[in-house]
Amino acid sequence: MFSWCPCMQPYDDVGTENMESLKTLVLGSSSSVKIPTPWENKFYLVSFNTCDGLVCLYDLKNSGFVVNPTTRWHRHLPLCKLQQLTLDLGDDGYLKNPHPFFHLGFGKDKFTGTYKPVWLYNSAEIGLDNPTTCEVFDFATNAWRYVTPSAHRIVHTPYPVFVDGSLHWFTECEETKVLSFDLHTEAFQVVSKTPFAINPHRLDIVMCNLDNRLCVSEMKWPNQVIWSFNSGNKTWDKMYSIDLDVTFVSYDIPLGLPPCALLPLALLDGDKKEKEKKKLLFFYRCLSKTLFTHVLGTKSYDVAFSAEAIGYPVCYFPSLFSI
Repeated sequence: MFSWCPCMQPYDDVGTENMESLKTLVLGSSSSVKIPTPWENKFYLVSFNTCDGLVCLYDLKNSGFVVNPTTRWHRHLPLCKLQQLTLDLGDDGYLKNPHPFFHLGFGKDKFTGTYKPVWLYNSAEIGLDNPTTCEVFDFATNAWRYVTPSAHRIVHTPYPVFVDGSLHWFTECEETKVLSFDLHTEAFQVVSKTPFAINPHRLDIVMCNLDNRLCVSEMKWPNQVIWSFNSGNKTWDKMYSIDLDVTFVSYDIPLGLPPCALLPLALLDGDKKEKEKKKLLFFYRCLSKTLFTHVLGTKSYDVAFSAEAIGYPVCYFPSLFSI
């Protein structure tokens, strides 16, 4: 069973329907339940990855939460150093020297079972000497701590992606690479070069975890190409290709919208050896109203879920876990 935990975008013009979306847990494609929230009238982003039914809510200027939407349990996260600095600068000081908004990573040490929220952000914009700064939250001490950062600046636009015990980012350099942070050793390493270049402001490429593999979805009109990283030989293999002309026409997606990659969320149904029976569940980020399924064998499409505003969907499996 899948649930969808939408997020609220941190903008002042978000309507009431989006504010309600974060308080709604959608089960499968039909039923939904309301959950009480301790963050009334505040705007939070939702971590791209969930772990054992736990979700991280975060914002650059507010304390975050780890939440289990199923049990309605939540735990408050204190401000990290980046958030404290942002508050110290104030709105005027922050806006005079615009800084990119970096996304919180959330994952699990696969050896110890320890959950770890992680902030990784470029440092030059906030007057620090290191290329990046990394803060990891320790639930045992209820505090953030610094770890040795990466020597590579990162692209701030994509969400960090958790796969097999590590968080991943794109590097901000002429030859784009994938940077990995092992949540057990807390060490960074470059795991791969990519067959695509990443512009910090582009939306036509997005990283994701698909079938427990690190994947990249790239819009190359008229196709959407999904690349899968082969950790054995460190290469990128073309996994799927979706005809965007058919997709846009089928669901009346306006062609005038900015180029925006489809975000794959999950592979549904079918045996692993029966690729043609699998359904690819995906989301068009520039029109946050509908989740689609694409049957890989027949190339057919269907609507999995639709609403006036669904925020940013996250693949979620219910659990009874708390920290």
